[in-house]
Amino acid sequence: MTYLNNIATPNDLRKIPTQSLPIVAQELRDFIIDIVSAKEGHLGASLGVVDLTVALHYVFNTPVDKLVWDVGHQAYGHKILTGRKDVFSTNRRLNGISGFPKREESVYDDFGTGHSSTSISAILGMAIASKIKGEHTKQHIAVIGDASIASGMAFEGLNHAGVTDANVLIILNDNAIGIDPSVGALKQYLTNVKKGTAKQDNIFEALNFDYSGPVDGHNLPLLIEELERLKTVKGPKFLHVITTKGKGLKKAEENQVTYHAPGKFNKLTGDLIPKSNGAGTPKYQDVFGLTIVELAKQNKSIVGITPAMLTGSSLKIMMEEIPDRVFDVGIAEQHAVTLAAGMVAEGLVPFCNIYSTFLQRAYDQVIHDVALQNLPVIFCLDRAGLVGEDGATHHGVYDIAYLRCIPNLIIYAPMNEVELRNIMFTAQLGLQHPIAIRYPRGRGVTKDWKKPFTKIEIGNSKELKKGIEIVVLSIGHIGNMVASVLDDLETRKIGHINMGFVKPLDTNKLMSIFNKYSIIVTIEDGCKIGGFGSAILEYANANSYSNKVHILGVDDVFVQHGNVEELHELNNIGANSFRAYIESLYGNE
Repeated sequence: MTYLNNIATPNDLRKIPTQSLPIVAQELRDFIIDIVSAKEGHLGASLGVVDLTVALHYVFNTPVDKLVWDVGHQAYGHKILTGRKDVFSTNRRLNGISGFPKREESVYDDFGTGHSSTSISAILGMAIASKIKGEHTKQHIAVIGDASIASGMAFEGLNHAGVTDANVLIILNDNAIGIDPSVGALKQYLTNVKKGTAKQDNIFEALNFDYSGPVDGHNLPLLIEELERLKTVKGPKFLHVITTKGKGLKKAEENQVTYHAPGKFNKLTGDLIPKSNGAGTPKYQDVFGLTIVELAKQNKSIVGITPAMLTGSSLKIMMEEIPDRVFDVGIAEQHAVTLAAGMVAEGLVPFCNIYSTFLQRAYDQVIHDVALQNLPVIFCLDRAGLVGEDGATHHGVYDIAYLRCIPNLIIYAPMNEVELRNIMFTAQLGLQHPIAIRYPRGRGVTKDWKKPFTKIEIGNSKELKKGIEIVVLSIGHIGNMVASVLDDLETRKIGHINMGFVKPLDTNKLMSIFNKYSIIVTIEDGCKIGGFGSAILEYANANSYSNKVHILGVDDVFVQHGNVEELHELNNIGANSFRAYIESLYGNE
């Protein structure tokens, strides 16, 4: 590498002649491909904005000028150019750099962005602050994708920014795809703009932005010329940039969904390297996707809803077989929840599949539009628990705590794929209340999972192992680890209950547990404060039990990134740490 090795900060980049910047861009693409092919991570989005990244840091005086990336998947080039090239191989690894912009990591990361559509509000807040402080020459830039800008929060930011004189530049990175292809009327509008067939007035000009574009996002001289011009324009500005996700790697350009985060691949050919782990056991996501199709063919009222996670949730399977009953609403979690509520009100049976960390974005809708009206929406909370390398912004560790306090809401965590199928079957038969079904990312434990459906009794638990002095109460998939460790210990002292339901609790079973066992251990892959263990403590207190209750779960911290096994061990809910905990407290026979 000629240039990239000598770039430690954007100041070094700005010393390079303009005509040499395409070489820098190519070196940057090659470097990203080289690292991500071996270490994994988000690929396509960062490759698509390499030229824009170079242009932005070349033209603007970062970090004095503020730059926010939305959603953050595309910030790898930004990280490499801002002093993190030598540690980029640690990206998303335990104790390494984050896969998303992170304020604590670098002065060049002006705002943390792991969830989408926050950049416009954030950059507007920064621009207003600069004006109040008298910093009139400071520039404020947000880069947002065409999928993210369709979210309600992005529109709220645009609506406010358009009536200010704030010095903001909103750059629309338009590649017609988020993780899955972008959807909705705005996508069609942007397509018409690119083709020159838009019949409506320009929506961004109508919102009082100085609009320019569309421009080729891979033409570095043109980008630099336009960014230099925009530096001189006062007030809110909007630059429409057309890019190709995966630019520079043919396979990534041709298969943009797969190469959003492809895993390991051959850096020369782009061919994926097959994963060998978990052979024979399906992913929970695929079990959900296949099961909802099976149920939907029997029950014509079933529909599927997802906010822009069609492939990740495996609703794509239903979309391919029954497309008129699947709704990808884009990055619009609030709308997804209330859309489901409206469908229930008219007799449909919606399975609303939202990643646990993203349901947080629709909390009021869960309370006001669903639970308050006691509408039996079926929420499928994918990616519940610690999800691994995506880190603090994506861990689904708060759902039990933030849902448990809501009246009328059932909360269930299947221990395996068979239980997931059976609770889906049970829910579509008709419930008196809404239900949240939480399950983890990745593979389960059961090869023979496709069995005849069995109805689950709401609120019932299962005793998996009888004990004498101690009992472990588990919720969800983590119960498989508990069962394995207790079998290995070969002790008669310790019993094990798969509670299944966080709400309602199996109070009949709990009564017998507290009357039989002197020590109760709860374990969950969620936060300890307000979680499943807290529910058991509340039960004990309400019924005047004095048994010792030990809660295992995630402490009062934001858990960072690393693989799931590492993070489980760090939080004392991995196999090794759980075994050591049990042995240290109670010994081994």
